[in-house]
Amino acid sequence: MNIRRRYKTQGQVHAGTLNDILFILLFFFLIISTLANPNVIKVNNPKGSKDTKAKQHIVVSIDKDQNVYIGQKKIDPSNLDSLIKFEVDKNRSTVDTPSVVINADTASYYGEVFHVMQSAKKAGAKVVANVK
Repeated sequence: MNIRRRYKTQGQVHAGTLNDILFILLFFFLIISTLANPNVIKVNNPKGSKDTKAKQHIVVSIDKDQNVYIGQKKIDPSNLDSLIKFEVDKNRSTVDTPSVVINADTASYYGEVFHVMQSAKKAGAKVVANVK
């Protein structure tokens, strides 16, 4: 007679590889969540059949040396506000809202471009910027 007790074997789960799998899944979901941008909404923009370029009533040019021109005439930047106001008032007799077109060189400072934009807005003109 065999009276010895038999030891029952307990079931075991080896969790060593479970940590690796969870770590890989965590990285996967982190990478995927940074690629998806929920704030982007795709919209179909309308296409026009006509050329809708602004009429060039007043042209302000800024070259790479920060020289400011109204038309072909070089002006002093300290007189910019009054000269743009004068030109806008002169063109207001023919057009309700004259447009100021800004042609700026890529080497020109953005501060000069914004100063021209603000001066034109104060004078009541429509502003169109062409940075080349």
